Amino acid sequence: MKILLHNLRLLVNGIIDWFYKPFKRYIPPETFRYAATGGFNTALDIFLYFVFYHYVLHKEIVDLGFVAISPHIAAFIIVFPITFTTGFLFAKFITFTNSPIKGRVQLFRYGLTVTGSILLNYILLKFFVEYLLVWPTIAKIITTVIVVAYSYFIQRFFTFKTASQKLEENHE
Repeated sequence: MKILLHNLRLLVNGIIDWFYKPFKRYIPPETFRYAATGGFNTALDIFLYFVFYHYVLHKEIVDLGFVAISPHIAAFIIVFPITFTTGFLFAKFITFTNSPIKGRVQLFRYGLTVTGSILLNYILLKFFVEYLLVWPTIAKIITTVIVVAYSYFIQRFFTFKTASQKLEENHE
């Protein structure tokens, strides 16, 4: 199993590195890997959401007996653990590979950052649409840019902090 995972990691890194070549002068490899894996994970999230909403749930309310869940929320609830897991694995094994922090601590911190991203999405969308009266699609685009930047920096400097970042903190 370890050999399979190692080979899968090499394959993913090889593909990302091939696409990275034209951007080498303009963007650090870690940032490019974050964009590539995050973009893939976002596409996976949307694809799975579409499949579950249309073909598994058939756009119908999910009645659990004690609560009824709308199909769009049920699809989100089903897909979230999948893309949460793939997002964490991409971040840990592809993007931020130099962090000495233990995996369980990284996972906990990753959960905190994802929770923060969800809350930030909600707050910013409400703010832009309801208070600034920005069109919802434009508000979503602005919100996404802000949340992606937040997510990158919080993961880089908190969730997957490297040993060199810890040394810099100790010398200050």
